[in-house]
Amino acid sequence: MTTLAMADGPLVLLGFVLLMLGGELVVQGAVTIAGRLRVPPLLVGFTIVAIGTSLPELAVVLEAVNEGTHEIAVGGVLGSNVANVMLVLGTASLLGAASDPGQGIRRDATAVAVATVILLAAVLIGEIAWQFGVLMLLGLAAYYSYSYRASKAEGTDIEDSDTWLPDYILLAVPVTVFGGYMIWTGAEMLVEGATGLAGSYGISESVIGLSVVALGTSLPELAVTIVAGLRGQGGVAVGNVLGSNVINILGILGVAATYSGGLIIAPEFAARDIWVVVLTSGFIVAMLLDERHIGKRVGAAMVGGYLAYMAMLYL
Repeated sequence: MTTLAMADGPLVLLGFVLLMLGGELVVQGAVTIAGRLRVPPLLVGFTIVAIGTSLPELAVVLEAVNEGTHEIAVGGVLGSNVANVMLVLGTASLLGAASDPGQGIRRDATAVAVATVILLAAVLIGEIAWQFGVLMLLGLAAYYSYSYRASKAEGTDIEDSDTWLPDYILLAVPVTVFGGYMIWTGAEMLVEGATGLAGSYGISESVIGLSVVALGTSLPELAVTIVAGLRGQGGVAVGNVLGSNVINILGILGVAATYSGGLIIAPEFAARDIWVVVLTSGFIVAMLLDERHIGKRVGAAMVGGYLAYMAMLYL
């Protein structure tokens, strides 16, 4: 037990290092791409960064579908969206990165609201048919196209990125991709190490899956948000959270439903967890649509609320 714990400890630390380094590369690559394409970092955070940081959720969902455990697939998306809003965006608010997210925020907040309503309907129905999964993927692609055209038409200014990356898109694209690979690898290492440590100390597998694995798939979003917040790139930080939640619902569940020929949603999700998703997403969407300031106090309350939710699940 001691030997295993000693081996898992460095794995956790290395996972954190890869997450932070990967987060730095993704953020710098994203803002460079934004500058070259003349679109605001909010849009790049909503698309490129959000897709990259949602890869762990996609891997978990596809593996769960292959194993026939649809509860893990759906539960992972629900838990990840709660973590993204309460923990990740709450952390961004504590760092002051959510106070000025930039233009286009109302459009992207509306997309989160629409996607959440679709998720609520699917959970209450108890199934996502493969045909509807295809429609979800088409809807996501259509919204990306609309967001790009709208941002170009608005002629929004590019926020000061202060990036150390040379202004070459042929360099920025592979740097962003490599950063995403580091994020995915770091998340896997961190989850594996933390799971090993928890097992060494006799913690039940259900608690490990609920806490370490569920939180692990949201760590890439947290890493990118922390790095973006520290560098003052609020558009990337907020856009990453909003984009990840939309991708989780329309993209990941859409892929899962299409791939599996239909995704069955367990009835217990309709009793509690979907309402937590609706409440948390609805709260932040309402604030963004009303152009309310998401300050450090609100951020602290959001992080505290997430910890309280986790404690409630344990109890």
